Amino acid sequence: MSARVVLADREGRVLLFEGFDPARPDELFWFTVGGGVEAGEGLRDAAVREAHEETGLVVAPDALVGPVWKRHVAFTFDGLSFASEEWFFVHRVEGAEVDTSRFQELEQQTIRRHRWWSVDELRETGDTVYPVQLAEVLPDALDGWDGTTRSIR
Repeated sequence: MSARVVLADREGRVLLFEGFDPARPDELFWFTVGGGVEAGEGLRDAAVREAHEETGLVVAPDALVGPVWKRHVAFTFDGLSFASEEWFFVHRVEGAEVDTSRFQELEQQTIRRHRWWSVDELRETGDTVYPVQLAEVLPDALDGWDGTTRSIR
């Protein structure tokens, strides 16, 4: 299980990281902040921890909106197969410097860069972005969550 955080700035742009699978280093993809839930850890606590480790941002668990989405995903990474349930929260930031100094070793090796993406940029890009329908579902999540956790692919 993993907890993911859709960090959005005041313009509605979302922070994504660009990385690669060590087994396929030429296939780049963009993804949201977040990662695995540790034993005994709740989803919100995992999301807060991951946001801090990956961006330096300190977020209170009750400041997260959601989970707005969940998805079941199967993938391979570094030659191993995984099946996971991902839970997505939203958090708005006024403006934040992204501090990646707390990246774990694997993240240091496989994440190339980060940037803030607008919904229009997400719709127009030819780059691979996960979740694939982020541009489609992001506006509703940013406009105000209705309390329903929606399944996405």
